[in-house]
Amino acid sequence: MHIYGGPTARLIEELSRLPGIGGKTAQRLAFYIIHLSTEKAEALAEAILSAKRNVRYCSICCNLTDSDPCRICANVKRDTTQIMVVEDPRDMAAYERTGEFHGLYHVLHGAISPMHGVGPNDLTIAALLKRLQENPSEEVIVATNPNVEGEATALYIAKILKPLDIKVTRIAHGVPVGGDLEFVDEVTLSRALEGRREI
Repeated sequence: MHIYGGPTARLIEELSRLPGIGGKTAQRLAFYIIHLSTEKAEALAEAILSAKRNVRYCSICCNLTDSDPCRICANVKRDTTQIMVVEDPRDMAAYERTGEFHGLYHVLHGAISPMHGVGPNDLTIAALLKRLQENPSEEVIVATNPNVEGEATALYIAKILKPLDIKVTRIAHGVPVGGDLEFVDEVTLSRALEGRREI
């Protein structure tokens, strides 16, 4: 990386810090950005800064939003009797693309993983519990990923919600085990939602 001038080397270095971006990809992206017109490069930089300044967590569902509450929580047409719990905002977006779920969401921002030092207190589980105590729902659908961490998270949520007398269901395993929801097609997600079961 030292063969490039300071600004180019710095851009490559900063881009390589992004998840999933290695040195070669960072170099390719840097050259692309450098060759953009000044207007397009400024628009990209402004989009990044605007997102950083304006995007925050919804005070209800913990999803990323630029308005509080988010558009889904603020939508009076949504079914308030169901809350789907997902690990990540991308998982919520995947379910929204199916057009099959009309309830509300709660985003955990991860899953319980003792190996990686992630416990229940590192997620938004306490916010979910408080939300359900203040505004009880008929059903909580746990749509965490079908892997060890997702299963542990689902069982933990079911255990803490039992005393609230709320039906807790788990999405069916039409989703491949070990897969991530954001990469699963809409048909598979719809079938998994239809085949959910109580925990």
